[in-house]
Amino acid sequence: MSPVCDCCGEHINNLKQQVSVMRKEIKNLRQMLDSAVRAQRKHMISIQSAVSKIGPCEPVKDQPPPPPLPPPAVSPQAALEQGNIHTVPIGFISSCFSVKNGTPRQPTICGPSRAELRIQQSVFNNPEHALVGLEQYSHVWIIFVFHKNGHLSYKAKVKPPRLNGQRVGVYSTRSPHRPNALGLTLAKLDKIVGDTIHLSDIDMIDGTPVLDIKPYIPEYDSPHTRMGSEPYDSNTGRPQATAGSPEESTDTFNLHKESEEQSDLKSGRTDDDDLRRLLSRDKSEADTPVTDSSQSVTARFSLRKDLHNVLEEVKAYVNQGDLCQLSCASEVQVSDSPKSKPPESTVDHPCYGEEAYSTIAGWLREPPVGSLEVRFTPNAERQLADFVPTSGASESDRPRFKFLRSPEEAAAAIRGVLSADPRSIYRRTRCRDRLFFFTLDTADITCWFGQGFAEVLQVRPVEQHVASM
Repeated sequence: MSPVCDCCGEHINNLKQQVSVMRKEIKNLRQMLDSAVRAQRKHMISIQSAVSKIGPCEPVKDQPPPPPLPPPAVSPQAALEQGNIHTVPIGFISSCFSVKNGTPRQPTICGPSRAELRIQQSVFNNPEHALVGLEQYSHVWIIFVFHKNGHLSYKAKVKPPRLNGQRVGVYSTRSPHRPNALGLTLAKLDKIVGDTIHLSDIDMIDGTPVLDIKPYIPEYDSPHTRMGSEPYDSNTGRPQATAGSPEESTDTFNLHKESEEQSDLKSGRTDDDDLRRLLSRDKSEADTPVTDSSQSVTARFSLRKDLHNVLEEVKAYVNQGDLCQLSCASEVQVSDSPKSKPPESTVDHPCYGEEAYSTIAGWLREPPVGSLEVRFTPNAERQLADFVPTSGASESDRPRFKFLRSPEEAAAAIRGVLSADPRSIYRRTRCRDRLFFFTLDTADITCWFGQGFAEVLQVRPVEQHVASM
């Protein structure tokens, strides 16, 4: 290809300048339109309130009747029943991320990321009272508002960055551009000091309005720790296992018996006497009557025959000496299975169903966009090492972190942000050779992206960067 002449190059530069000016004008027009819409809404609300305060007056002769008044405002209870609620932020996030650029898309991407949430006194007279008992949890759900969504546009299909341009439905993603700009984050609760919550593992920028806080309870919120509940009778509202068939009761007994045997084997109790006492105890318990108080009828039934056959089979199996082999095989199966039950989800009651497991979209497990290798130039390493944590010695000539505790933690946070490739699809395809800037705590990071890696070029204090511009 022949080189571009000076005349053509100057013409191209003029076109680029015009395109840049047009983009700025379009942005200004959007902002003016948003301001006009907000102003119009405020005017309409003020007019409606003024009209509602004016009482009825006598009509004047030879004058047309006034136009009908707008319908009265809906009561809060009726609005709530219709799904229309008036939200009030309970607080605002003070985060180590000051701008959208470079903020993690998910909370687990950048572990050292920290934030503080102070409960507003306008919501509660004593905000610290609303946090009593929350310190007993390790994680909390944060429900917030995407307050930096610009012109609030949303579409039915979006392009997640990890899909590299492919479109999927907005409700199958966690895109911030939604009909209701609500966000949900599972954050780690570090500590509570008065009316302020100290969080980590966050993905929210500074100034984010928070609508609610809920404790994270694995037994309720994680499918991996939930067990299938007992089948309930729709007529009586009681578990069917109470008055079920002998086959169902036998299965329940077998499940309970197997769980107790496996726990005894893991604890080293393999003596025949202990097993016989266990089996005899279960056998005696199986002969007890069962009473249904809801029907006021006492139904007595015995599973002596069925249980006797089961117990005889177990005794024969124990005498053959294969029980140890069964326990070893079960332990190997539990350790090798990717869907094994976590230790903390162990329960002491019988299980009446299969354990629940969760599934996710395949492109989340193997996304088209892979993780990047993160590098630091020697200059960036020296600049980062010059920062001191908040609790460090007071030196006026050295930059200081506000949330991060050490330069090593800052380096880990930078690696977490860049390894997930925080660029948008537009930047990734159209501006791949451009420098990338983002802010972490009080540090301004400059980097660039290559083929499969990201390299940090410069780490400067935010104040210094702003003063030099």
